[in-house]
Amino acid sequence: MKVCHLTNFAHLGLSVPLLKALAGEGYENPTPIQARAIPELLKGRDLLGIAQTGTGKTAAFALPMIQALAAKPQRTEPKACRALILTPTRELAAQIGDSFRTYGRFERLRTATVFGGVSINKQIQALAHGVDVLVATPGRLVDLIERRTLTLAKVEIFVLDEVDQMLDLGFIHAIRRITALLPQKRQNLFFSATMPKEIAALAANLLRDPVRVEITPAATTVESVDQHVIHIEKSAKLALLTDLLARSGMTRTLVFTRTKHGADKVVRSLNAAGIAASAIHGNKSQVQRERALAGFKAGKIATLVATDIAARGIDIDGISHVINYDLPHVPESYVHRIGRTARAGAAGTAIAFCDHEERALLRDIERKIRQTVPVMRHQLALRHEPSPHVAGPTPARKPVAGRPEEARAKRARQGGHDAAPSWMKRLNGAKNRPGKPGRDRAPAYGR
Repeated sequence: MKVCHLTNFAHLGLSVPLLKALAGEGYENPTPIQARAIPELLKGRDLLGIAQTGTGKTAAFALPMIQALAAKPQRTEPKACRALILTPTRELAAQIGDSFRTYGRFERLRTATVFGGVSINKQIQALAHGVDVLVATPGRLVDLIERRTLTLAKVEIFVLDEVDQMLDLGFIHAIRRITALLPQKRQNLFFSATMPKEIAALAANLLRDPVRVEITPAATTVESVDQHVIHIEKSAKLALLTDLLARSGMTRTLVFTRTKHGADKVVRSLNAAGIAASAIHGNKSQVQRERALAGFKAGKIATLVATDIAARGIDIDGISHVINYDLPHVPESYVHRIGRTARAGAAGTAIAFCDHEERALLRDIERKIRQTVPVMRHQLALRHEPSPHVAGPTPARKPVAGRPEEARAKRARQGGHDAAPSWMKRLNGAKNRPGKPGRDRAPAYGR
């Protein structure tokens, strides 16, 4: 596909009400994915979009969808919707719903958002008379269908957003069940940041002669993000984070931890140090999550600590820094995490903390993004930098009195291994006997 040179929303064929709404938001020039996707979607074509988060993807599908629905005004049937957007998380669903309301405020379209964690009764009431646009997470959508309070028989446009994350979260069976209930004649939009084989197969079954829009190579990071890594011992991470956040340059910072317990621990420590912070993760109620996001968005809270549930669910302008307090086990998650800054062309900084146990994760990330993350030096980190543990020649063992090396070598040949002293055998036997787990037992990590 040829590169599109359209540089103004007015050149994309959008309607006057949409241009008015965009002007009210201060938007003049489309991002690359918007410039390439909007004209094709206005033609009614299916679309396969491969784009990172932060590229303006939501507006790329919301604007032509609003125009297409408004061009054919009709009364929606009870318990039905004309357009369905399926997305993996509550936060992302809420923000997509807000985008449709913002861009479509001069059109007479009804939009509803449904997800778990809140009362289903209000959502049933919102769908009772039908809606034009429905934004949903897979689990709650299936619940509504099973209760017979929603039908998908009238869907004209279907959007699967952040497909790779939905598959990571185990929604593949729900997606197949939902797509089986859709009418055959419809427009399909498929968006994913990465395109492994299983996702490519799903797209092939769903899309019909789609236009392919690929803005950046899969699993590469946004160029405008200034990336750094600080090597530091695990025990010193909290002190390093506190010191960094005390600097004036970190105006709005998103911190990622690996576990929910870890997020709460970081927040308690920051609050004790006089730094206002809140946590958002799966154990928080929807009200708590919305309160934390609202405070972060309004600037009342400068630091938000999150697990990967928020990696693609936070679309807030002005995030100056993203800190990977814990490196993710999945390299793609690193891309999505740092994509929370440098949104839509703005600048941003990402800093990763890396202890010795995480060095393998860092190498995986660097292989995935095809670049080396520059090392940042910090005074605190220099005092607590983990040992490189470089392998070297094994020093010769000193002969043990009364146990010549020749005799030990003979026993090793007879037993097939270096024979252990009797005191070590007794110790190993004690370790292997059943009993209470010792302190060296590996901890169980939650999600």
